[in-house]
Formats: sequence, C-alpha cells, structure tokens
Amino acid sequence: MNQQIPLWTPDHNQVEQANLTRFIRFVSNSTGKNFADFDSLYQWSITDSETFWSVLWDFCEVIGDKGETLLIDGENMEKAQWFPEARLNFAENLLRERSDNTAITFKAEDQLDYQLSFNELYEQVAAVAAWLTKQGIGKGDRVAAYLPNMPETIVAMLATTSLGAIWTSTSPDFGEESVIDRFGQTQPKILFCVDGYFYNGKSINTRNKVAAIKEGLPSLQQTVEISLTGAQAESDFTSWSSVLAEPHDADINFVKTEFNHPLYILYSSGTTGKPKCITHKVGGVLLQHLKEQQLHSDIKPGDRVFYFTTCGWMMWNWLVTALASRATVVLFDGAPFYPDGNVLWDYADQVDMTLFGTSAKYIDALKKNNIQPKQTHQLKYLRTICSTGSVLAPESFNFVYESIKQDVNLASISGGTDIVSCFVLGNPVVPVYRGESQCRGLGMAVEVFNPQGEALNDEKGELVCTKTFPSQPLCFWGDDSGEKYHNAYFSEYENIWHHGDYVRLTKNGGVVIYGRSDATLNPGGVRIGTAEIYRHVEQLDDVVESIVIGQEWDNDVRVVLFVVLQPGLVLDEKLIQLIRQTVREKCTPRHMPSKVIQVAEIPRTKSGKIVELAVRDVVHNREIKNRGALANPRALELYKNIAELQ
Repeated sequence: MNQQIPLWTPDHNQVEQANLTRFIRFVSNSTGKNFADFDSLYQWSITDSETFWSVLWDFCEVIGDKGETLLIDGENMEKAQWFPEARLNFAENLLRERSDNTAITFKAEDQLDYQLSFNELYEQVAAVAAWLTKQGIGKGDRVAAYLPNMPETIVAMLATTSLGAIWTSTSPDFGEESVIDRFGQTQPKILFCVDGYFYNGKSINTRNKVAAIKEGLPSLQQTVEISLTGAQAESDFTSWSSVLAEPHDADINFVKTEFNHPLYILYSSGTTGKPKCITHKVGGVLLQHLKEQQLHSDIKPGDRVFYFTTCGWMMWNWLVTALASRATVVLFDGAPFYPDGNVLWDYADQVDMTLFGTSAKYIDALKKNNIQPKQTHQLKYLRTICSTGSVLAPESFNFVYESIKQDVNLASISGGTDIVSCFVLGNPVVPVYRGESQCRGLGMAVEVFNPQGEALNDEKGELVCTKTFPSQPLCFWGDDSGEKYHNAYFSEYENIWHHGDYVRLTKNGGVVIYGRSDATLNPGGVRIGTAEIYRHVEQLDDVVESIVIGQEWDNDVRVVLFVVLQPGLVLDEKLIQLIRQTVREKCTPRHMPSKVIQVAEIPRTKSGKIVELAVRDVVHNREIKNRGALANPRALELYKNIAELQ
C-alpha cells in the first residue's frame, strides 16, 4: 500500500468543529499570529513556547493565578521553572463541573456497574478530604493507594490533591514486595486499599498482601479499606464507608500550591533495580494533559473517555484528568477478554464512548482472534481510538479501519511515565497514515538525533526534546543530588532530553517508532529496532506473539527470536525457515534471526510491556534484580540455560 495515501482524512466539518481549530483562532485573537496549517502552529509552539503555554492556560480556562513570569532559567533544561509565581490546585480544576451529569461510569467485569454524577463526586471528595485533614494530612504529605481502576480511587486522589498532598498508586495485582519497594521509598502516611478484585471471572482476595504491605511500611498511620468483592472488613482497617461519613463543609477548601509543587509520584518498571520514584508537578501535569486531551484528542464537555488501564500505569493519571474538560471518565477493571473479546466493545456501545484508549497489544489480539467490532457493534459516537504501550504495527492500522470503524481518528501515541504524558500524539485535523503517529506534541521540541547529536530527518535515530517543557519531572524522590535524574535523561546529550526511543520523523510530519533504544539490536554494528521484527513475525498465522534479543556471540551480536505459537503447534524446521525468510524479505538480511526458539510465555510488566532487557539478562546469566515488577516473573525461567544458546 502506498505510504502517501491516508487511511483517514478529517472532513471539512470535523476540522471546523475540532477544538484545535478553535484554539488556532484563539491564538490569532490573543497574539495576532495566523497559521496556515498545523505544522506552522507547531513550529510557533516550540519557537515561542512561553507564549504557547501561557495562551494554552487561558484557552483551557485553568483555575488559578498564572502570575506574570512565565519561565525562568529556560536555557537550562534541568533547572528551568515554568510559571514560578503561579498558584493553583489540581483537584479544583478537575472538579469544576457541578451538575447531575455523569462524571464517572464504572464496570468491574460482570460483577459491578455504577456511576457517580459530578455533584456526587464533589460530595465524596469533600468528605474524604475532611477525613484526611483530621488525620493531619496536608501539603507535601504522601497518600498511597493499592487499588483497582474504580471511582473510589479517583475520589481518594482528588481528596489528597485538594489538600496539596502527594498521590502515589499501584494496582492490586502487584506483589507485596514490589509495593513495598515503591511505597517504602516515598513513605506514605495513609494507605487506601481494597479487599480484592475481579479478573477472568474470579474474585481475587488481597487481604494477605495488604497485611504484608502494612507491616512493611512503618510510615503508615492509617489504612482505609474499600470493599469491592464484599469480603468482611478487618477490625484494624478503617472502612471507606466511615470515611465518607466524616462531617464536612459543603465547599472544599482547595489548597493552592506552586505550579511546580509535587502532585504525583510514579514509578519506573523496576526491572533493572529498585524502581525510580518519578515525581511530577501540579501545573505541568494539568497543562500538559489539557493540551493533549482538548487539542490532540479533541475531548469536549460531555464526551465519554475510556482508557483500558490500571492504577499502576501512567495512563490512569492521564485518563482522570479528562474530568477537567467536563468529560465523563469511563472506567473498566478486569480482563479485556472475559467473557469474550467483545466485552469492551459492548461497554463502548453501552455508554456511547467517544474516545476508546487501549494498548497496541490489545488491538493485535483482536486481530489474531478475528474479532470484528465493525460487524457486531454500532460505535455510533466513537471519534477517536488511542493506542499506546508498545508500537502499533502498520497492519494493525489497517485492521482498525477495516474491522473496527472506518471514520475514526486512530492516534498512536507515545511518551511515558517519565513525563506522565506524550511526545508523539494524535491530531483531529490532519490525516492518518499507515504505520505513523500523526504528529509531535504542541510545545514539545521533538527531534531525532544521531549519536553525534546531529538532527536527522526521515532517518532513524534517538528521540530527543531540545527545549524545556512543563511536564518534565520535578525530581526523583530521594535523589537529593539530582544525579539519578541527570543520568536518566541528560547524560547522553548535553542539555537535551534523551528519551530512549528509536524513531524516525516522516515526510508526512508524523513519527515512526521502532522500539526502545536500549533494546535495539546491533548485529554487525547495524542498529535494528525490535518493532520491525515483531511487525512481520506476528502477522504469521501460527505465531501468537514474540520477543527478540541480541545475544553476545563470537565477538558480535546475533539475533535470537522467541515465539509463542498457537495452541497445539510445535516449532519445526519448516516454520523456522518461514519465519527467517519472512524477516529477511520484509526487513533485511541483517534482521534475520540466527536462532528461533519456541517458548510458552513472554514476560511482561504490569502495564503489559514485554521486557526485552530482562530476557537478555537471563540469557546472559545476569542477575534480575526486581522480578516482582513483572506481571508473570516465573516466565523468565523459560529463558534460562537454553541448550541452543550455549
């Protein structure tokens, strides 16, 4: 298929009605500048980024005092401070709507299904904030959650941040050691937990894990238990119902903080050591999410916004900010293929979703299982499908338009926990091209560098950001010298954010992502992105999924491919040759795996990302420091001491 032929192009009405078009007019009225197209708007947003972020504040009607100074130390990416005089409260911006319209709708598989209105949400937040205040929680204190993706989690987060306190969370599928590794570094005073959760039709009790977590966190003063599965509450836990019964004023006393005050602590995957505690700022998160949601995702008041996520993945933090756009946040907790592959699409029709967010792996699984929502569901209001978590293969772009919906903006977005947002985004006013993310984020000076720090165009290289932006992390919690923060992002290129993705800027103004830089393969010194191999191998009917590494061998690196096959199939020489030949023909001879090995399972993080580095370390007999960070740590045993690799 010709790369230059779009899979989707917005029509005149869609462009005219887009928030982005309204923003362009707003900028023109505010600054006198006119823009012929998105590219000219983007260039202005990075050359005059101070004005861009200031005008965005006004356009999105941020509640707070912006102050006069927009940026100080802007030439130093590590020291820069945005809006140093600003005062605002994150929760106040998310609770701006006071009405009986639905704020949150929730499903826990086939067990629970309920909603909260904006008025009910505000009332519950007021009660929980009053209770937290009674416990002595205030500005800068940490409050932790070991909770599913449910409305009570959002209530507790908003109550915490309304006080200027700092929120941190993981999902209840994390093991207790992994939770203690995370929360033990940030020392929360309050823990919100749950009695259990539902997955694949089963009720999974978390009581023993919570007891171990409580024992391992001496900083805790109170533990509040929410009953989801209906297990009887323990006597030494405070019940959620008693917290909601706390007497409180009708109006919440929102504590205004500095723009750069800590809001969230998120954690790196921790597969190479103790997780980094990435601390994010109140104003940076709010402004960045408003930009991404209103301009790039075209979220409007009354929209129904869904992302399949857990509270241990940054997409949860991203999703809940949609409340600030007066949209309904749609939550689902459970297995995405229980009782079958239509469950999320049934939900989409039930609540009239306008944005459906998921992972690239989920879309690939739909394709593999021949699930065709276009044939079985109306999806009448669906305007945007977002995909992230890993690289969306070009064939999956075709699948979305052929099998899900033809008139939809498919946004393959990419960023990460590091910035709790995106460098690469969707765009409601430009076409979608097969295999490409549509654009770089407004205000994000994204370029592609070679190892010498020279900018590339239409060539593969390192994704970097050359100018400061508001959602850079404040710090790594506990990294008082700033050394870990510097080494994570600024050690590769001086005063340039190095993100660690291997990418290419395209002639269409889009971005193609080839995988993580640290997972790229180097046979014969030639860099190969892992996504290039996955794309073609996983199109084969017999292959369910795969993971590829570079093995140090004979003073070079050889490509080793592990494959999970369809149930009942055994890897034979004929299939090995088909796989190798497919990679050779579709990619290059350099991409062709030297070894193809069948495995039963591929190890993943809790957010579903495959862990190439951990597999590489196991193959090389290196220590894996934090297996608890994985959803299925036992899978790593499958890669130990494989005879064919000795």
